[in-house]
Amino acid sequence: MIIDLHYLPSLEYFACILQHDTIQIEAYEHYEKQSYRNRCKILASNKIDVLSVPVQNGNSKILVKDIKVEYHQDWVRRHWGAIYSAYGKAPFFEYYADYFAKIFEKKPDFLFDLNMELLTICLKLLKVEKNIIFTNEYEKVAQNDYRGQIHPKRSYSQNNIYEPVEYRQNFGSDFEPNLSILDLLFCQGNQARKILEQSTLK
Repeated sequence: MIIDLHYLPSLEYFACILQHDTIQIEAYEHYEKQSYRNRCKILASNKIDVLSVPVQNGNSKILVKDIKVEYHQDWVRRHWGAIYSAYGKAPFFEYYADYFAKIFEKKPDFLFDLNMELLTICLKLLKVEKNIIFTNEYEKVAQNDYRGQIHPKRSYSQNNIYEPVEYRQNFGSDFEPNLSILDLLFCQGNQARKILEQSTLK
């Protein structure tokens, strides 16, 4: 399969990954604004909070692997503050938080590197092993092509990849599906992979 690289991806993204042995990450597409490449959704105390990573020259035609993160804005502190206030009291926050904090503290120059480090640690915590490779050129047509399918403007119900399985979340009585993987990891810990597998439409 081939897929674009997201920031702290959604459960739908991981449900997609679970269905394939080899994951090819698209590195040679042009960066797309207002996509999950630089944003994710978490559940705050009274609403869904969208965390967005500012980038340099996001309006230009730049390959996604070459997009740099903008650190002049203090977004790292804002994101970590939002994550802490959303999940600081979640059952598994203390077990997993440091893995993510260390990546943020490193401040990778490129969005692609930041996202790849976050994806790698998420897969490790989920105990999911996949063969991950990268494209070395852009091909318009590819087999098992999921590029652009998982998108903020497109409901997961349109994609036939992920079917929500409810689990206990940190806030609210109504279950919020398809948030960032952070929600599932911090709330469910070692049960996260099992819930993901149950959420995957074969």
